[in-house]
Amino acid sequence: MNLRQFRTRMGGIRRMKARWWVLSGAVALVLTGGGAWWIIAAQSTSAEATPVVQTVAASLETMEQSVSASGTLTPTVQEEVSFAASGTVTAVNVVAGTVVAAGDALATVDTLTVDAELLAARATLATAAAKLADSQDSSDGGTADLAQIAANAASVTTAQNGVDDAVAAQSAVTLTAPVAGLITAVNVAVGDVESSSSSTGTSGPAVGGTSAAGSGATATTSSAAFTIVGTDAWTVDLTVGEADVALIEANDQVELSLDDGTALFGTVSEIGLLPSTTTGVAAYPVVVAVTGTPEGLHDGVTVTASIVYERRTAVLTVASAAVSSVDGASVVTMLDADGNEVSTPVTVGATAGNLTEITEGLAEGDEVVVATFTPGTGNTGTGTGAGNDTSTFPRDRAPTGNTPTGQVRGGANNG
Repeated sequence: MNLRQFRTRMGGIRRMKARWWVLSGAVALVLTGGGAWWIIAAQSTSAEATPVVQTVAASLETMEQSVSASGTLTPTVQEEVSFAASGTVTAVNVVAGTVVAAGDALATVDTLTVDAELLAARATLATAAAKLADSQDSSDGGTADLAQIAANAASVTTAQNGVDDAVAAQSAVTLTAPVAGLITAVNVAVGDVESSSSSTGTSGPAVGGTSAAGSGATATTSSAAFTIVGTDAWTVDLTVGEADVALIEANDQVELSLDDGTALFGTVSEIGLLPSTTTGVAAYPVVVAVTGTPEGLHDGVTVTASIVYERRTAVLTVASAAVSSVDGASVVTMLDADGNEVSTPVTVGATAGNLTEITEGLAEGDEVVVATFTPGTGNTGTGTGAGNDTSTFPRDRAPTGNTPTGQVRGGANNG
């Protein structure tokens, strides 16, 4: 072996040693990193195994008891209006969609008919008065004469009523709006002949759309000349079940909600005495008067209502989850000075939502346990815990995924 061969061989041995130390260092780093991870995991697991207690304070709240129902929105003012005077329509002053005030002229009939009716009524009255006077003058005080006088006096009264009606009809040749609102139907036109037998101001459902009788047609008592719907006062028609209707009464406050989320308020104005059984279940009609003059409302809109039949303020309450039953008695869990859980008997009252009234056993500010749980175990004690905690790595499996820069992945070697 010459000198050159010897140096080459020694260089290869040194390089092998260097690679072995690098490899050994890498193994040590992995083992050290893994050991560090297990130590951290053990410490983390030990810390997370500490029970966690959640408490809430007993507090004074306002508690409500209510009945839920649904119904439809309806205008409070909904009038069907017709002529009180007979005659031929000479003018129609509004169309469907016109907004009118109380006293605005809607339509007019001629005065020929009412004038003739007034003359005839006055003639009838004069004849009746003359007969009464004759019977009184010729009476001898007998029973028959007195009976005739009484009959003639009644005829005079009837004739006078006829005159009064005819005079009123003369002033009614112009039909005016009895209430303010929106004209939703017009059922007369110029040339129509109206009869004084038609009703005026009859309440009834609004007739949608517009219709106008043709020239020369005769309006009948079954069709009002105009329909007026108010837009500044509303009611809600509800139906309430037999079990709930006994809980509510007139003037109860009502919280209302439209389908679009609009919130309204009202009061119970009427409760029906007779139920409806069209659905097979007894349901009573309830009318709610909407408070104020809300805008943008529409007839027939669906409304959800909550009728508040009981409201109490300054009621001592705790979360319902903090109350449990032990041997038929209600108890809550409190913490003593050392942090130990102590079962405390209480007397409960009403329950509303997630709150329970406490009438005895607690004072305002007392802390009661809602939940006791140990993270990572999935076991809970009082109340509702957090469930299984999956934030801690299992001891038999290393974490997976990309290792952040500067950190060493422990456990199995992923290559």
